[in-house]
Amino acid sequence: MRKFKVVSLLMLVALVLSACSGATPTTAPKADLKVAVLVPLSGSVATFGQSTKEGALMAIDEWNAKGGVLGRNVVAVVEDGQCKPDSAVNAANKVIDQDGVHYIIGEVCSSASIPVSKIATAKKVIQISPTSTNDALTVGQDGQPVPYIFRACYNDSFQGQVIANFAMNNLKFKSAFVLSDQTNSYTIGLADSFEKTFTAAGGTVVGKENYTGTDTDFSAILAKVAAANPDMIFLGDYYPTVNLFYKQAKEKGITAPFMGGDGWDSSDLDRAAADGGYYSNHYDPGDPRPEVQNFIKAYGAKYKDDKGNPKVPDALAVLGYDAAQILLNSIQNAGADDTDKVQDAILKLSYSGVSGKITIDPKTHNPIKAAVMELVKGGKIEYVTTVNP
Repeated sequence: MRKFKVVSLLMLVALVLSACSGATPTTAPKADLKVAVLVPLSGSVATFGQSTKEGALMAIDEWNAKGGVLGRNVVAVVEDGQCKPDSAVNAANKVIDQDGVHYIIGEVCSSASIPVSKIATAKKVIQISPTSTNDALTVGQDGQPVPYIFRACYNDSFQGQVIANFAMNNLKFKSAFVLSDQTNSYTIGLADSFEKTFTAAGGTVVGKENYTGTDTDFSAILAKVAAANPDMIFLGDYYPTVNLFYKQAKEKGITAPFMGGDGWDSSDLDRAAADGGYYSNHYDPGDPRPEVQNFIKAYGAKYKDDKGNPKVPDALAVLGYDAAQILLNSIQNAGADDTDKVQDAILKLSYSGVSGKITIDPKTHNPIKAAVMELVKGGKIEYVTTVNP
């Protein structure tokens, strides 16, 4: 009993001395802030995913270098959505339910982003797609903006208008043949927007043909194109399909230029085959703005190509970076890891991004910014003009 009293007394003295010494309890480190990056890292458009991931991770690294967001280290949870609906949905459920993510950057393709948005909205998770342009991603059938869902790129309606007006006003084209993948919401939306604007301005669509993303032989379609003899061929698809169409068209002696959208922008675009083609894009490396030139320099220092040379960022890398910056700036501005507050902060944000000065339209959750038109010529991509909204 005496021994127990002595030990107790010693413990009491130790506690009193500790309290008197002014020692403070150690503060536990803040938990990491997780952000999902859902991109296609395999499949036919894997270069899209790689570029988008690199841009997003670069933005995250920059924030962590200056202390993180809300004083928390930002951790990217990268998943391969494959630009396919099922794969993207599985990836979204995984990062939300297992990893506890409240924020998603992705997916890249509209056909994958739209089904992910259904999950994100239901679970009050912020989703910012860097590159999905289909109008239905951010605006519902009721015409109202979809809660928690945003994009860093312009939408198909704007992009289709830009291409059609450029074809009519700058190139003086009067007739067009329109091609679209009937299984791909990106190509369908872009073709619809182009056709409406082109015909409204007095142009004539002399033919329309559909195909699927698995088709590789376009002989029958191109025979109809040749017979129609249009001034131009509209092909708003991704670069693998553009490569196939252009090669086969030239083999058949078709000289009318193809025109398309941002899906052409890839280092894997066959520039020899696509020579003479025009496409809309989100930025041009020749833009002298400091935001552009500083980004190109930093990106090239961080990422190298197969030969060890500095990579030149494509539009996907730029949009991945801008999407991450929109998100992280908004979380910081909201002052809390709360998706309702972050959503409000996104709608109030004014951000000087690499792809332009960005504000978000509260009626559509789309960014308000310019587009550029580019020409494939002599193995290079040449800037043609900028089109403001």
